Amino acid sequence: MPSIDALEIADESGAWSAAGFRVGDGECRVSRVRLRLTGKGARRGIVGWALGEGAPAEDDGGAAATAGRHPNGVVQIDHVVMLTPDLDRTVAELESQGFDLRRTRDAPTPGGSTRQAFFRAGEPILEVVLAPKGSSVARDSSGPARLWGLAFGVDDLDRTARSLGDLLGAPRDAVQPGRRIATLRAEAGLGPAIAFMSPGRDALGTARG
Repeated sequence: MPSIDALEIADESGAWSAAGFRVGDGECRVSRVRLRLTGKGARRGIVGWALGEGAPAEDDGGAAATAGRHPNGVVQIDHVVMLTPDLDRTVAELESQGFDLRRTRDAPTPGGSTRQAFFRAGEPILEVVLAPKGSSVARDSSGPARLWGLAFGVDDLDRTARSLGDLLGAPRDAVQPGRRIATLRAEAGLGPAIAFMSPGRDALGTARG
C-alpha cells in the first residue's frame, strides 16, 4: 500500500520557521514524513510527493525513525488534503495505484465541500475532497486533482495557539468528534492551507496522540 514519504512544497524555509516548525537545509521533518521546501516559484503550495510502500505506521512496530516535537507543538501529519473536481474519478485513479479506500463521507464541511474519501497513506491519512462549487479546481471538471493542504497533529492545541498568537485562527470543534482544529492565517505566508488538530480519533476511527 503506498505511503506518503515526502512532500515537495514551494515555500521559503523562513516562513515555516516563523510558524514554529524546525527546519534545516531546506527540509522540515514531521514524524516519518519529510517536507522539502524548495522556495517560491511559479507555483505555490504542495507541488509534488514521493511515495513509498509499506504497512501503515501503526502496524510497523515503531521501527521507522521519527522526528520529535516541533516548537509549535506539532508531532505528526494528521492528514494531507487533495482537492478534486471529480471525486469518483480520483478515487478510481488512486485505487488503481494501490491506495486502499477506507471510508467515504457525504456531508457538508466548513470549507464548502459535500463529499470526501479517506485513504490510509502510511502515517498520514489522504483526504480527497470534492472541490467546493466556484473554486478554481471545481471550475475545470476535467482538470487534475491537486494537493492542497496539511492538517498537523499537535500534543496541546491551546499551547499551539498561544505560541502562534495572531497567526492562528480561533480553535473550533473539528468534524471528528472530540477533536478541535485551528487554521493558520494567510499572514503566516505559507503556500498550502495549514491546520492544527488536537489529539483524538481520526477520520478512520484510529486513535491519535
